[in-house]
Parts: sequence; structure tokens; C-alpha cells
Amino acid sequence: MSLKLCHEMLYGKMKPTKQECETVKYDAFHPGQIWLDTEGKRIQAHGGSVLYLDGVYYWYGENKEFTTPDNDIWHWGVRCYSSTDLYNWKDEGIIIPPEPDDPSSSLYPSACMDRPHIIYNERTKKFVCWLKIMNRDQTQSETILTADRLLGPYTKVREGLRPLNMSAGDFDLAVAGDGKAYYYFERVHSETICADLTEDYTDVTGYYSTHFPRSGPPFVREATAHFMRRGKHYLITSGTTGYLPNPSEAAIADTWHGPYRELGDVHPGDDSHTSFHSQISSVFKVPGKKDLYIACADRWLPEEMDKKYEDYAKLFEQLFSPDGPGPKPNPEQEERDSWEEKQNTSIADYVWLPIRFEGDKPVIDWLDRWALDDYE
Repeated sequence: MSLKLCHEMLYGKMKPTKQECETVKYDAFHPGQIWLDTEGKRIQAHGGSVLYLDGVYYWYGENKEFTTPDNDIWHWGVRCYSSTDLYNWKDEGIIIPPEPDDPSSSLYPSACMDRPHIIYNERTKKFVCWLKIMNRDQTQSETILTADRLLGPYTKVREGLRPLNMSAGDFDLAVAGDGKAYYYFERVHSETICADLTEDYTDVTGYYSTHFPRSGPPFVREATAHFMRRGKHYLITSGTTGYLPNPSEAAIADTWHGPYRELGDVHPGDDSHTSFHSQISSVFKVPGKKDLYIACADRWLPEEMDKKYEDYAKLFEQLFSPDGPGPKPNPEQEERDSWEEKQNTSIADYVWLPIRFEGDKPVIDWLDRWALDDYE
């Protein structure tokens, strides 16, 4: 069965059988199009990352299958998929389940759990997962879990952690060749922090550096994605406009803590200034390829691509300005809320694109279709 026909059957009037959609097989990436797993269901691994273990790729992220405008479900745990070719993904199930019976839990379905990141600790032989939690008091904290296997089961070891006593937003985790680990996060509505992790990767040591100070949204950098190339450290970040997309920026440094030199927008060919209507969650270096890095991004709101960045960026700037209206009701807030009420992230798509380099600068071009065989 063709991909186009299966999509029409799944999301149109026709209803395919499970066996029919199991025949769908991808041989390339199709950025921005609906991406189905090997059972013919939408892949639900948002705000996530890809790991390569023993010849198998694992893609994990937020399970948003029930997050629609008519309920109070923000997430339904962390789901993981496996693949041997990066195109076709088998559902390995929910590796960190929600806790619907405990309203006080950070894993309660209405709790704003985002951006799971998992790293492996060679010394403790544990997989360590950090989760960002947006709390009801508007602060943000971290929940940390560990497991003996990537696919779980995971056990909570910390909940409500405020690293460095800061409200900690979107983040990335990275491990150096010597086993030392680092935590890059948005100090909410302020700056980017690089903090050293403890030996077991479940806390911060207290040593940290600060980067990219900004006056507030939409300019504050979030959704940090760290990667290394030719001995250099790269950070790709987005601005802060909620699920609405904005321009991504890159920075480069010689060391984990920088200083980082800003390189500008990584999507220079995108006239909409929306990073091709997506937000990068991680960057994955493809094993066996000479210089292939994939920017793995979410298209959170595929039905809202008519919104203009310049319009809602101005709203965010006004809302968070020290001289602005703040949290008080106002027309700008009401318009922003009306957009958020319509958000249906259960149908969010993915935009995976290769990164090319102009000297040291990463650049991402739009491709309707691309394949690994296109690269050395």
C-alpha cells in the first residue's frame, strides 16, 4: 500500500485494517508529513531524542496521543520506538507511564511534563532520564528517573528538583568521552545555563556557567540541543513563543562551558522565520556516515501554519515586558490564549532535516524528501 493512500485511509473517510497499514514501508524521510509506525499509527515521540545501541536506533519522547483541546491531558507518559534504518519505527511501548491515580505526581496526565532526555552512566550502569515539569505555581522543576535498561522499568529518584535553586526550563543532557555529564537548560525567561552533573547524573554539582542573557520572551533561548563536530561544541536553540515556532539560532565554542559565539539563524532560507514551522528538540549524528547530522524537530501545530511570526512575537514581547501588562487580562493575552486553547498536539508532526556546514556554521535547508544514501 502507498504511504499516500494509507494516510488518506487513516485520516480521511476510509478506515484501513491493521494488516493493510502494516504493509507501509518508508525508504526516505518526508519532513512535515504524517509519520506512521510499523503498525500504521502516528508516531508519538515528541520533544525527544534518538539513541543508537548495539546496532539499533531508539527514538523516545512525549506521548501526546490523547492531548486534544477537549480534555485536560498534557501527556500520556514517555513512548519509545526502535528501528534499524531510521525510517521505519516499531512501537516499543510506554517506557515511563503516566500516574493517573496520583494528582500530586509530576507524571499525572494533566501535569505539564516535557522533553525527556536519557543518557547512560557507564559507571553506575544506569540509564538516567530527566523530565521538565511546568508546575502550577508557574515555576519549573525536574523529575529524574533511572533504569537498568533503556526500555525500563524506570524508578523515580528525584521529584521537584530546582537545579541550582533555579526555575529550570527546556534542556539537553550530554556526556563527555571521560564520562562527565553536562546539563544545558533555560533559566526560565532569563538565560541559558550549563551545569555539571554529579557522578550518578541525578543532580547538579553546583558548578555552572551562564550564556545568552536576554530581556525576556520571545528572545530568551530555549529547547537547547547540544552536539559536537570536529572538536567544537554546538548549541542550537529556539526562541520562546510556546508551541508557536520561531527562528532557531546556533552558537559554537571550544569547551563545554564556552564562551559560546553566536552564529545566527540556522534556517536562512526560511522567509517565514519559523524554522520551517518547527522546533528542534535534538541533533543526532548518524553512525557510519562521514558528516551527517540530523536536526530532529517537532511541528507542534500543523494546523496553525498561517500564523505570522512577527505578529505573535510582538504579543509575547509585550506580555513579558517589564513595562507591559504582565499576567493581567488584556487583549494580547486573550488572543494568545485563544491560540493555545485550539492546540491539538496529538496530531503534531516531525521535521527531520540534514544539517550542512558553511565552514563552522550549521545550515538547514528545506527538502521535501531525502535519504541516508544521499550522504557519504
